[in-house]
Amino acid sequence: MNKQQWKEELQQELNDNILKFWIDNSIDSEHGGFIGEIDQQLQVDSKADKGLVLNSRILWTFASAHRLHPSPKYLEMAERAYDYLLNHFLDREHGGLFWMVDYLGRPSQDKKQVYGQAFMIYALAEYYRAAGNQEALDLAIELYHLLEKYSYDPIHKGYVEALSRTWEQTGNLSLSDKDLNEKKSMNTHLHVLEAYTNLYRVWKSPELKHSLNELIEVTLDHIIDSESSHFLLFFDEAWDVKSHHISYGHDIEGSWLLVEAAEVLDDPGVLKRVIQTAIAMAEAVHAEGIDRDGGIWNEADPSGLTDTNKDWWPQAEAMVGFYNAYQMTRDEKFEEAAVNSWKFIQNYIVDRNGGEWYWGVDQSGTPLPNEPKVSPWKCPYHNGRACLEMLERLDRQ
Repeated sequence: MNKQQWKEELQQELNDNILKFWIDNSIDSEHGGFIGEIDQQLQVDSKADKGLVLNSRILWTFASAHRLHPSPKYLEMAERAYDYLLNHFLDREHGGLFWMVDYLGRPSQDKKQVYGQAFMIYALAEYYRAAGNQEALDLAIELYHLLEKYSYDPIHKGYVEALSRTWEQTGNLSLSDKDLNEKKSMNTHLHVLEAYTNLYRVWKSPELKHSLNELIEVTLDHIIDSESSHFLLFFDEAWDVKSHHISYGHDIEGSWLLVEAAEVLDDPGVLKRVIQTAIAMAEAVHAEGIDRDGGIWNEADPSGLTDTNKDWWPQAEAMVGFYNAYQMTRDEKFEEAAVNSWKFIQNYIVDRNGGEWYWGVDQSGTPLPNEPKVSPWKCPYHNGRACLEMLERLDRQ
C-alpha cells in the first residue's frame, strides 16, 4: 500500500470516525463525565456504572490525540475525563482509584484493581505530556508509589492483581468474569509496563527506572513462554502457570509494547534481548493467528483455536505489532500483515453506519449483534492508539 494513502486513511479514520464518535456520543450531559454504556444500536443506558478503565482510556486517548494533533476539542475531552476521574474515582481517604462508580459518580466497586491504577498512571503521564499539568504528574507519581508499596511482591517480583479499598489482601482478584481469580496475570503486568514506560518518559526517577527494568525482566523470564513465544496468561504468586490459553491480540500487542519499554529505558543490553523476543512473538502470531482474510483470531490453546471471533482490539494491535516487527526486521511479510490488518479493519470492523468500530465479527465476518459500542471495556484506546501510533511510524519512514 502507498504510505501516503495509508496515512490519509488513518488520519481520516481517527479524526472523522473514532474521535468524532466519542465527542458526539459519549458525553453524559445529565450526570457528568461520560456515559457508562451504549449498545450497538446506539441506545444509551443512562444508569450504567462508569468504569475506571473506560474513563482513564478516554483521558489517555484525547490527551495523546491533542499532543500529536492539537485541537481544542481534544483537549476539552481530556480535561473533562481528568476532572471526572479526580472528582469521582479518586479515593481521597485511602489513595488510588475506585474500580467502578455508579451513574451518579458514587463508588459501586471500591477495590483497588492494579490494572485500573496502571491505566490511570498511563493516562496522567500522557495528559502531562499533552497539557503540562503538574498536578496530573504528581498524582501519577503518587500512584506509582502506592503500587510499589502495596502491590509489588518483594519475594517473587511482579505485582498482585488487586487489593481492597484500604490496600489489604483480597480474595476478589479477577479483572472480569472472563479472567481467572489468580494472584498474578499477564494482562495486569503488560499494562503496568505500559504505564511505567509512559511515566518514565516524563519522570526520570532512578527508582522508577529500576521498577521498569525489573518489569521487563519479569515479563521475559516468567510471562513469555520461551518455547512457544506466546504469553502465559495466569499465575500464582510464585509464577506457577495456571492457564495455557493463547491470546493472539495480547501477544502481538505485547511484542511492540515491550520494545517501546526497552527503548524508553535506554539500556542497550535489555533492548537487544527484548528485540529478539519481540520478533519471535510476532513470528508466532504470524504463523498461527492470522486467518485468510487478514484478521487475527481471538484465542487458542495447545490443541488449536478456541475462539474464532475477531474482536476489534486484536486487529488494531496486529496492525501496529506487525509493522513494528517489519521495522525491526525489514521482512516484508510483516509489512504485508500490517497492511492486511488495516484492510480487514476497513472491510469488517469499522461501523460505517453507527460510527466507531464494531466489538467484533464472527468467522463469517458478520458483526457480533449483542456487544456494546461503549462499555467499561469498549473504549477509544486500542483503535485510537493504533491510528496515532501508525501515523507516527509512517511519518518516520
